[in-house]
Amino acid sequence: ISLNQGFVITDRRSFDAYLWPDPDSFDYTVLRTITPDLPRGMKLIVSGPGGVLENVISLVGYDNLCFMLADDPGLVSAIFEAVGSRLVKHYQKAVAFDTVGACISNDDWGFKTQTMLSVADMRKYVFPWHKRIVEAIHAAGRPVILHSCGEPRAIMEDMITGMRYDGKHSYEDVIMPVEEAYRRWGGRIAILGGIDLDFIIRSSVEAIQKRCRAILALTAAKGGYALGTGNSVPEFIDDDKYLAMVAVATGL
Repeated sequence: ISLNQGFVITDRRSFDAYLWPDPDSFDYTVLRTITPDLPRGMKLIVSGPGGVLENVISLVGYDNLCFMLADDPGLVSAIFEAVGSRLVKHYQKAVAFDTVGACISNDDWGFKTQTMLSVADMRKYVFPWHKRIVEAIHAAGRPVILHSCGEPRAIMEDMITGMRYDGKHSYEDVIMPVEEAYRRWGGRIAILGGIDLDFIIRSSVEAIQKRCRAILALTAAKGGYALGTGNSVPEFIDDDKYLAMVAVATGL
C-alpha cells in the first residue's frame, strides 16, 4: 500500500472543506455492555483508530506532507491539531468506562533506519499530541502502551521521559533485537513482545522455545517484560510455531 495514495487534503481550502469526525458523536457504550462477557479479572485494552502521524499521512500523503513541512508549516500544525485533538478525545471517552484497564496508542513512526520525519519535526508536530494522549489516559489512572514500528534509538528517551509511555511494543531483529532493547531500557519502560515474526516463521519449534525461555530468564529478576511477538500475527504463521511461544508463556 502506497503512503501517497488516497490523500484528500492538499492545501488550506481542502483542509477547511474536510468533514472532520466528532468523537462526541460516536457510541462508546459497547465498552459498558460488554461487561457480562468479560472473564472475572479481565479488562479491555482500547486502541485508537490509527495514530497521530498515521492519520495525517493518510489525509495528506507522505510526499505531500514532506513538501508541506517546507511550504506551509502553519497548515501542517493545523492538520496535526485536528487529528491529535480528536484522538485525545477518543481516549478520554474510552477510559471513562470501568471495563477499560489500559490503552494502546498505535502509531508507526519509521522504517528500518530512521523516523519518517526528522527527529526535530517529530518533536514539533507528533510528540506533543502523544504527550497529551498519555496525560489523558494517566489522568484516569490507566497505563498506556505505545505500539510503534521503526528505528527507535534517536527517540526512545522522548517516549520514556517526554511522553511518559508505560510500555513499548514492536521490535524487529533487523532493527534491534528485543533482548538488546531490554538491556538498554528495561526497568524504565515495559518492553512488550519482540519475538521477531520472521524468526518465528523460519525457525523450528525447538529454536522458538529456546529463545522464549532465554528472554524470560533474562527478564525474570527485573521484570517489566511480556512475552509475545514483535508485531501482529499473520495468518500464514504455522499454528505449531505460534503455540510453541504460547506454551512457554503459559508453562504448558
